Amino acid sequence: MAAFLGVEQSLTGRTWVGPSIEQERRAEAMAQATRMPGPLCHTLVRRGVEIDAVDAFLAPTLRDMLPDPRSLKDMDAAAARLMTALERRERIAVFADYDVDGGSSAALLLCWLRALGRPATLYIPDRIDEGYGPNPPAMRDLAARHDLIVCVDCGTLSHDALAAAEGADVVVLDHHLGGETLPPAVAVVNPNRQDEDGALAHLCAAAVVFLLLVEVNRRMREAGARGPDLMAMLDLVALATVADVAPLIGVNRALVRSGLKVMARRERPGLRALADVAGMKEAPRAYHLGYLLGPRINAGGRIGQADLGARLLTTNDPAEAQALAERLDALNHERREIEAQVTAAALAQAETRGMDGPLVWAAGEGWHPGVVGIVASRMKEATNRPSVVIGLTEGEGKGSGRSVSGVDLGAAIQRLALEGLLIKGGGHKMAAGLSVAADKLEPAMERLSDLLAKQGAGAGGPRDLALDSLLMPGAASVELIEKIEAAGPFGASAPAPRFAIPDVAILHARRVGESHLKLSTGDGLGAKLDVICFGAFDTPLGPRLEGHAGARFHLAGRLEVNEWNGRRAPQLRLEDAAPV
Repeated sequence: MAAFLGVEQSLTGRTWVGPSIEQERRAEAMAQATRMPGPLCHTLVRRGVEIDAVDAFLAPTLRDMLPDPRSLKDMDAAAARLMTALERRERIAVFADYDVDGGSSAALLLCWLRALGRPATLYIPDRIDEGYGPNPPAMRDLAARHDLIVCVDCGTLSHDALAAAEGADVVVLDHHLGGETLPPAVAVVNPNRQDEDGALAHLCAAAVVFLLLVEVNRRMREAGARGPDLMAMLDLVALATVADVAPLIGVNRALVRSGLKVMARRERPGLRALADVAGMKEAPRAYHLGYLLGPRINAGGRIGQADLGARLLTTNDPAEAQALAERLDALNHERREIEAQVTAAALAQAETRGMDGPLVWAAGEGWHPGVVGIVASRMKEATNRPSVVIGLTEGEGKGSGRSVSGVDLGAAIQRLALEGLLIKGGGHKMAAGLSVAADKLEPAMERLSDLLAKQGAGAGGPRDLALDSLLMPGAASVELIEKIEAAGPFGASAPAPRFAIPDVAILHARRVGESHLKLSTGDGLGAKLDVICFGAFDTPLGPRLEGHAGARFHLAGRLEVNEWNGRRAPQLRLEDAAPV
């Protein structure tokens, strides 16, 4: 396929790849049949939407898309056990992971129980001292003081830890890849159990918790009682789905769309305080959940106190919410400084090792385990390869990996653990964690690279930039952007459309802050388009576009609405450019 607009090497060194001839034909046919704008049709075609399914796709409803909770194995047992705990007024503990999905899952269950007048104990392990998931000492202690322990976003592989919970029943609500055998529990509800059909494998843990509560609410109605309002808690499910990089497909789209509407009401004190601290001045979108709120909630589990995020999401006290939000914001700033140092070292090491293979990885002594996952994401984005980053301490490495679409990293890492190359490891398709002995690091990464290569990792060009279609500056409007937004929310497995703006002149260039660049561009026919390029001066884009000397450029990026002083205008978030 010829390079789109003839761009074989852009200013960032990438080849531009446009839609295939078949996609162009399908988009044109859709535009003719529906009278919808061409850019929206290209977006829908890229998402695999057929003409007869357009209306349903653009207006998904949770009522139509929510699966029957009982389609998940062990759901009946989990719902029955929770009902029994309520009826007998048993003591309940919630054991959660320390990330956003774990915190949101815990908050969802705790808020639901609180609405019934049933407070429960929250336990979130310390990332450094206890590591991921249930551990025998913690489970033994909780079992001594509780009748039921509900593990959320963890527990599927924790055989020894769950066995230590003598005297208490355990229910697991998880989504991480399961092993050949299940741990000792009353129920293990997990769409990624090996005996599941995979139809709901894209759910995050909070969505699994939500389905359990839907089922329990149904049983309560049948018994003549009324359960708490679950629709009002969808903000937590949306936050977890986006922050955990769950694919925004199927019911996840409906969950996030509904959750964003709930969040826009600003009724949850913790999220309201965090949004204000983060400087959110517009209605929430998936972007805000993934890049503003999620990282701040994660900061507690990464480098601070593990339960800060869950406490923020559950509190009803505005003063406590404000204090927790400010603490998480401060921790996030600290996390970013640590992350920048590790990222620079990891990228330098990976570049020396080579970035063209099926796997890009780096390991360093003393790298903070709380940031290795974020650094792995940065490396994945830079190389379009599955990436693993490991922090080494006293002969053992703890690391995190991030994958690319179509490559199941969790399954590969779990296989390494079964083969004895890792101390432990697991996760899901797009993200995974591992522990490895330092003397097995090299052979483990070599074996992981081989396994990922068999799945096709490394086949795509790291320098290819996929574009959905061409867009003239005069066609970019707030109305068009709002219509395209109906095809969202955009995120994992459903990226926002990227457009090529051809042959424009730079009318004005202004540096914003230390590294950003603001442009005003025009096509010479009267149409203008504002452009923002974040981090421009950390790339070749900033110097070249700022010193354009009258040259014309093709631009590539994503459309967004810029709101300023009550004015709403279209804007291109620039990702790349090429001289004409």
